[in-house]
Amino acid sequence: LAQDGPTLYEEADKAHVQLSYEAAVAGAIPILRPIRDSLSGDRITRVLGIVNGTTNFILDQMDTTGAQFADALAEAQRLGYAEADPTADVEGHDAAAKAAILASLSFHTRFALENVHCEGISSVTAADIAAAKDAGFVIKLLAIAEKLVDADGQDGVSVRVHPTLLPREHPLAAVHGAFNAVFVEAENAGELMFYGQGAGGTPTASAVLGDLVSAARRLVLGGPGRTETTTGHVPALPIDAATTSYYIGLDVADQPGVLAKIAQLFAEHGVSIEIMRQTIHRDAESNVESAELRIVTHRASEAALAATVEAVKGLDVINSVTSVLRVEGV
Repeated sequence: LAQDGPTLYEEADKAHVQLSYEAAVAGAIPILRPIRDSLSGDRITRVLGIVNGTTNFILDQMDTTGAQFADALAEAQRLGYAEADPTADVEGHDAAAKAAILASLSFHTRFALENVHCEGISSVTAADIAAAKDAGFVIKLLAIAEKLVDADGQDGVSVRVHPTLLPREHPLAAVHGAFNAVFVEAENAGELMFYGQGAGGTPTASAVLGDLVSAARRLVLGGPGRTETTTGHVPALPIDAATTSYYIGLDVADQPGVLAKIAQLFAEHGVSIEIMRQTIHRDAESNVESAELRIVTHRASEAALAATVEAVKGLDVINSVTSVLRVEGV
C-alpha cells in the first residue's frame, strides 16, 4: 500500500469499488477510518505512532529487564514476535511503510516510502536505555508525521521513523510489550489516543471483518463509497526541516574544563542544553578514568544539531559520540 497505493486506488476506481485496508496499520486498532472519516472536518497537525509490535517489545524488554538488544531480539524471536530475519522490523522499514499511509490519510497528500526518513533500533544500547530512564525518559520507535514550516517559510509535512525519547508521563510511554498505539493531535479535537493489539491473527481478523461488513453495507445501500482524497498537495519536507530536542551520549576525558568546552561549543552553534549529567568510570585494566556525559538539548534544527555533533567530535577531550537520539513530548 505504501509503495503502490496510487495504482491500487486507480484500479479500485476503475472497478467502482472501495479500497479498504484498516488492518494495514496497527492491526486491530481502528485508526485509519477515524482519520479518514471521523476527523475529516478537523485539521490534523501531528501523528505519533508505535506501529511495530516487534520493536516495541524489544525496547520494552531492554527497559524493564536491562537486557542488551541482541538478547531482547532473541526473546522476541522465541515468542514469535520477530521473524527469523528481523530486518524489516528492527531497521524501521515496516514502520516507515505505515508512516507513509498515516501521513497520506492525515494530510490528504500521497507520501511515498522515499519521502520517509527511516532509522531503526539496532544501534540502541542498554546504556542508552538506562541513561534515558535516569533522566525520566523511555525510548520508543516512533512513526511521526507532522506539519512544519521549513527555514524558507514553506509549509510541508515531515514524515519520519526513528528511536525517540519520550517523557515517562507521555501516554505513548505506557505502551508495553507488543502492543501498538497512535497519538493524534488535531486543531479542534485536541489530543486523541488509539491503543490496542497491533498484530496477530485474531486481532488483525477483527479489522479485516470490519472492512468486509462495511463493504456489505455499501452493497445493500448502494454506491461505491469514498475513494482516495488527495486534495492537500502538501510537499514532503526532508528530515533537515524537523525541529526537536535531542539526547547526545558522549565518552569524554575526565579532566577539568571539559564541561565548559562542550557547553561553549553547543552555544556557538545555537543549540541550548537543558540537561547535562556526568558519570565517572575507571577502566579495571588501565586504571584510567573517563566520563560518560549525557546531554538533553532544548529544541533545535536537525542541521544545527548535526553541525554541533561534528564539531564536538573534533574536540581533543572527546573519546567518542556514543549516541544521538531525538526527543519528543517535551
